[in-house]
Amino acid sequence: MSSNTPRAALGGALAAALVAAGIAASPATAASKPPKPVKVRSTPDNVVYGGFPIDRRPVSTVKPGQVVTIDTLSSVGITVPDVSPVQYFGKLGVKASDVLPDATAFWKTLPKRTKYAGVHTLTGPVDVAGAEPGDTLEIEVMDLQTRVPYGVNLTAPDSGVFSTTYPGFRPGDAPLRIPTAPADAIAGLAPDVRQHLLRTGRSKRKGSRGKEVVFFARGVEVPLHKFMGVMAVKPADGAYVGYTPGAGPYPDGVQSSVPPGPYGGNLDVRDLTVGSKLYLPVFQKGAGFYTGDSHSVQGDGEVSGTANEQSLVGTFRFKVHKRRSTGPYAEDAKNWMVMGIDHDLDRALKLSVRRAVKWLVDHKGMTEAKAYSFASIAVDFTISEAVDRTQVVTGRIPKDVFFRSGRVKAGALAERARTTKASVPIARHDHGH
Repeated sequence: MSSNTPRAALGGALAAALVAAGIAASPATAASKPPKPVKVRSTPDNVVYGGFPIDRRPVSTVKPGQVVTIDTLSSVGITVPDVSPVQYFGKLGVKASDVLPDATAFWKTLPKRTKYAGVHTLTGPVDVAGAEPGDTLEIEVMDLQTRVPYGVNLTAPDSGVFSTTYPGFRPGDAPLRIPTAPADAIAGLAPDVRQHLLRTGRSKRKGSRGKEVVFFARGVEVPLHKFMGVMAVKPADGAYVGYTPGAGPYPDGVQSSVPPGPYGGNLDVRDLTVGSKLYLPVFQKGAGFYTGDSHSVQGDGEVSGTANEQSLVGTFRFKVHKRRSTGPYAEDAKNWMVMGIDHDLDRALKLSVRRAVKWLVDHKGMTEAKAYSFASIAVDFTISEAVDRTQVVTGRIPKDVFFRSGRVKAGALAERARTTKASVPIARHDHGH
């Protein structure tokens, strides 16, 4: 082509050639409208109690890239058959008009509802068209909003890390000095469980005015940091993460929602807030995405066994990558995240470090020696969740230190992951949220 060819003509010819070769989208394709957003409400038919059944029909099927908004219900206050949500929250000072109608609708179905081994009320499953076993599902968290202006945190002398079922328990350990509840405590709950109603709203304090906070106590405001404690895909056939190491299937054959595993589940990783992406291996056609156990704020560890349990509405976007990851991975604007899951906290740390080393070898071309060195000087390993027996240690690999090679493109965790056999020990716990 002549050097005198006008630039506009050159650009047009190049674009036409790329379209003809199938390398670029045609103008009509590029301008095509994205599919309409989908709304999934937390009606009784859309909510499952305590597990991830793999034979449950999808409540909705969406296309990859389609935006879906999902209502969730906190299980606190809606699962005691003899006490309605209005009664429960009324005892804590909540007006009847501030109790979600779908919470009451769910409660009314308890006598005839199937309850699996877990404790969570979960919305789903949502299927993603084209997802097949062996793929990876990318879950982008686009938005999270509170549905009510309050949440509940539960404490007891022997809850969370003070439970006698906690791996760190030793005979003779003293419980916390938490007084028993009054004689007129809410029926259906253990008398030593204290319910802390934590109201949320906009701060009026100088320096944080307008920001969403928990009004924890007089002079104490905790900034909200909303995330879904449970994000899961349908588990693999015949594979269970149980309540004790080495335990077999649950009596009903359905994976409990309490222990996290290779399917994700009750990860309680507070980093999975707006702007983050979670990558989970697909075990069933359509993936079957469940979510719930919504938290408005939680510290790493969730040490009492619960966060501020507060009903949220989440907006998500899904992508399907045609390779399997080695287990739950995640990323946000600052970090890539790897997770080690095991009933033994030391083992969970070791698994998280091993996954960090492998990630650095696979994605940054490091030797294992160099990757291990980098993990020791630059990767933060924290206890994300310590109270569901299969404990989660998250390693955060900082993105901003890789200034020469740049950031790995979005989705690289899934696209370049290697297929491996995930093995998560089995454990028991009844309090974790």
